[in-house]
Amino acid sequence: MARDFQGWVVVVTGASTGLGRAIAVETAVRGAAAVIINFASNQAEAEETARRVEAEGARGVLARGDVALDADCRAIAAAAEPFGRIDALFNNAGVTRFANDHANLDAVSSDDFLRLYAVNVVGPYQMIRAARALLEAAPQPGAVVNTASVAAVIGIGSSVPYAASKGALVTMTLSLARALAPKIRVNALCPGFIDTPWFGKAMAPESLDRLRAGVAASMPLKAASTAEDIAGAAVFLASPAARHITGEALMVDAGLHLGYAPLAMR
Repeated sequence: MARDFQGWVVVVTGASTGLGRAIAVETAVRGAAAVIINFASNQAEAEETARRVEAEGARGVLARGDVALDADCRAIAAAAEPFGRIDALFNNAGVTRFANDHANLDAVSSDDFLRLYAVNVVGPYQMIRAARALLEAAPQPGAVVNTASVAAVIGIGSSVPYAASKGALVTMTLSLARALAPKIRVNALCPGFIDTPWFGKAMAPESLDRLRAGVAASMPLKAASTAEDIAGAAVFLASPAARHITGEALMVDAGLHLGYAPLAMR
């Protein structure tokens, strides 16, 4: 495994479980010196992430906070101040409102839109703003990776507000990649289905098993992705190998988008 994050300071929001945890551990495996592990509520899960990070030789620093709150974003970024820089910021925290029937316009409310946008769009903006000086202090251009979704590109997903918020996040990625260059690179990751506790919150175990099987059968790559499958792509976008990539939205979805939109429509 490459040690291309050797000595780096990394911040991962929403890192207590799932993709955030997988990203945090992957950066530690690749040599990160410190990983700031943000969580909103479940400290026990965040402590488990820290344990796994430290087992790989990095220092794990817990930072509780809701990214929808600007003061919390500033506190999360401040957790990296003793290290003097942030080499990579992974804006991974996200929420949804499950309303899979997009034709049912009464299934979601304006409050749903506002909450999802507050966490999924405003949160990453506030984190980048709070971390800007530390990202610019990195010896190479600081890297930001925003966790969007294939829903941003093809309008599917757990609800209309969720897809809309992720579309806004991709647009914001383009705006900030342009505005913050050359000192900061900003890219977006667009996963498809990820087999994480996210789905377990809304589904019975037998329904989740059927979903996994159905997803694997329908994907061009015949796979239901795990968090670890996706984390490598996220870490790549932050890594020196991607030093000439900014303003990109990378779909990592086992080919899901191929069934919905041709390349010319992306």
